[in-house]
Amino acid sequence: MIVRIMGEGQVKLDDSHFPELNRLDDELQAEMESGDASGFRRTLTALLSAVRSMGAPLPDDSLEPSELILPSPDASLEEVREMLSEDGLIPGAPGTAA
Repeated sequence: MIVRIMGEGQVKLDDSHFPELNRLDDELQAEMESGDASGFRRTLTALLSAVRSMGAPLPDDSLEPSELILPSPDASLEEVREMLSEDGLIPGAPGTAA
C-alpha cells in the first residue's frame, strides 16, 4: 500500500504492518474524541514515526497514487478531525471491507 504523509512524501507499506497502525489509529481517535490534546500529539507522532520506520520511501519524483493520506506531523486536532472517516485515519485493514 502506498501511504502519503502530507508535506513529506510517500512510503510503501506491507499489509502486515496494518494491525499496529490500526491500534495507533484507534488510540488517536479516542484521544481526539476525549479532547486529550497532549495524547493526540503524542499518538500522531507515534503513528507517523511507525509509518516512516516500517515503510520504504518512494523517490520524490514518483507519481504513484496514494491509497492512504495521513496528516502532517504539525497538523492540529481540528485538521485531523476533518480527515477522519468513521474508521479513523486508517479505514480497516487492507484487503478487507472498511
